[in-house]
Amino acid sequence: MHFRPTFAAIKYMIIMEYSKTYTAKDEHIDFQNIMDGLYYPFYMEYCRHDYIKEVLGFDFEEEAKNGVNMVLSKYTLQFVRSLKKGDQFVVTCNLMLDKSNKSVLHFKQTILLNNKVVTKAVFSGTCVKAGGGRPFLPENLLQKLADAPEWDGEF
Repeated sequence: MHFRPTFAAIKYMIIMEYSKTYTAKDEHIDFQNIMDGLYYPFYMEYCRHDYIKEVLGFDFEEEAKNGVNMVLSKYTLQFVRSLKKGDQFVVTCNLMLDKSNKSVLHFKQTILLNNKVVTKAVFSGTCVKAGGGRPFLPENLLQKLADAPEWDGEF
């Protein structure tokens, strides 16, 4: 795992780019000897969940016990090239706020192989109470997001 802060440390510093390294598992390789497209979002999810827990301090399991669920509302993914068996690759995660909807977070992510983009995506999400209701972001999370950049709508 690699942290690359892009601005000076502050009380609630949000790491602007977070990354983790993975290896393409044999069972994720299809008959064409490339990674099945189904698994790319899973590796992005692993990285994103670690970012959310380690950097934002949002523990999915603990929050769910307290009746707060963080959920995806949509994602867009673009494949550029394929991963193959045994490839070691880096997944990045960058957090951005929504310009018009303060209850939505955007996670801009890439999968890189030898510093070249393999896949890029934006995952958007929010929180909802287990019993229903309007989407929201918990106050403790909002405090940590005060200096996060806004998403410009680009990959």
